[in-house]
Amino acid sequence: MNAIDAGHSPHADQKAPAPKKAGANKSGPAERPVIRKISPEAPWTWLTLAWQQILRAPAVPLGYGLVFSIISFGLVVLLLFSNALPLILPLVGGFLLLGPMLAVGLYEAARRFGKGEGISFKQALFVKTAAPSQLAFVGVVLLLAYFAWVRIAMLLFAFFSGIGGEMPPLDVFFSNLFFTADGLGLLIIGTLSGGLIAFVIFAMSALSIPLLMDRNLDAITAILASLEAVKTNFAPMLLWAWLILLLIAFGVATAFIGLVLTFPLVGLATWHAYRDLTRS
Repeated sequence: MNAIDAGHSPHADQKAPAPKKAGANKSGPAERPVIRKISPEAPWTWLTLAWQQILRAPAVPLGYGLVFSIISFGLVVLLLFSNALPLILPLVGGFLLLGPMLAVGLYEAARRFGKGEGISFKQALFVKTAAPSQLAFVGVVLLLAYFAWVRIAMLLFAFFSGIGGEMPPLDVFFSNLFFTADGLGLLIIGTLSGGLIAFVIFAMSALSIPLLMDRNLDAITAILASLEAVKTNFAPMLLWAWLILLLIAFGVATAFIGLVLTFPLVGLATWHAYRDLTRS
């Protein structure tokens, strides 16, 4: 059984109800969605569907990716002039934490594409969501998680390096990071702690953001549904988390040029993940 058999097909979105009505049912709009069991190969199907949508209508997805590629590059330039370029590592991690919120326009694009509709760039940037206040609440949670991420990274750096002041030059930073005992300790502990935080946030936001965009739910219900989806489908969702990490890392490693493609690819695929994991 493949991921399409497990509950999703390329044409499934054509029958999707309007965003503001999708969460309504006999038990009221706050009822938690039913989570489906999916195939271990499902993430590959989500990416395939996203790729097909980009090929059919590349302008808006790639334009969306270009905007965030430019913003990301601008942040790195700002770090460079602030003599804080080593902060690029927690910056990349923060991008992964905030990514689900930044991709709301891509979810709307995927929804419209699935119904055979078009979308303008303005419509992708200014999406009318089903639960805007609840979506904003989750956004604040993700933003606080990002600030915590940066703070932990700074504390770990100060602990292992004994430096509480200015950041060292970039060449010195990476030399110490990979070729000293304290640097390797920072790398290992920072990776483990950061990975744990990132996966928890992924589990909370993987489904909750598209849910709140599409259905009139409260934030807690959406987050619980997201956690349930990850728990019920741990292996495929772990694969999905790794694929997101690899795609975004590739985008960053190519001086953010790759984000023009990888960011919309992940964003569109996330919508297909939502449709595959939930039962209307």
